[in-house]
Amino acid sequence: MFDLLGVSPQILFGQLLLGLINGSFYALLSLGLAVIFGMLNVINFAHGALYMVGAFLAWLLLTYLGIGYWWALFLAPAAVGLTGIVLEKSMLARLYKLDHLYGLLLTFGLALIFEGAFRHQYGVSGQPYPIPDALKGGQNLGFMFLPNYRGWVIGFSLLVCFGTWFAIERTKLGAYLRAATENPTLVQAFGINVPVMVSLTYGFGVALAGLAGVLAAPIYQVSPLMGSNLIIIVFAVVVIGGMGSILGAIVTGLGLGLLEGLTKVFYPEASNIVVFVIMAIVLLIKPAGLFGRER
Repeated sequence: MFDLLGVSPQILFGQLLLGLINGSFYALLSLGLAVIFGMLNVINFAHGALYMVGAFLAWLLLTYLGIGYWWALFLAPAAVGLTGIVLEKSMLARLYKLDHLYGLLLTFGLALIFEGAFRHQYGVSGQPYPIPDALKGGQNLGFMFLPNYRGWVIGFSLLVCFGTWFAIERTKLGAYLRAATENPTLVQAFGINVPVMVSLTYGFGVALAGLAGVLAAPIYQVSPLMGSNLIIIVFAVVVIGGMGSILGAIVTGLGLGLLEGLTKVFYPEASNIVVFVIMAIVLLIKPAGLFGRER
């Protein structure tokens, strides 16, 4: 079979692994975007910058306080989430009754501020972040070598993604969130503090970006530009899956990561544009996205 394909199994499965890792980050980041847009109707262009902030917080905790990866996995997303709540309360809350464009422009400006501040302080060169000792090494699967840390990233990302989907789609809290987006006045009449719920939702969405940043830190170098290099692809993933669709963000992120990996094997020149080609095709056939609903 591999002779017919003209590639070795090591190359094919190696690229599929890379594609699955990229897809895990696409899914986690686009999930946060989908949660924020689906619940708040805000196009959060600061998502990539907050992903970068999460990675930098993990690096700063280790470099200056000696706090390692496992604590950073909790502390950095929590700090990013709190930052998101402050931003939502102080700025975004003023824009909910206005056109989506205002929220996009505000979050785009915030992204430039975050990126510029870190670039001024640390430059554009990347900072290395070590893999935790417990996840060093790898497993020989016979047809390929699987690094332990990359396997952990894939498994943990899937757990977070589908756990979030379950919480929003299958629990009472998720039902309150969905109802608050449709009729906040009615939900508030039942004694639920909708403004607090909205703030926590935005904080949770950006905390997912911070979590993705911590997971990415040992794989990619921690750099002020790491968010801007990824956010356009993530927005394309959200558009393909359907704006606001939780399941669409997860499935599309993973699927496009694998497709990108396959493209690098058989047609490397197209690997950087395959996601945008798919987006153009989907928008022509189904403008609401694969899992989106027509409004």
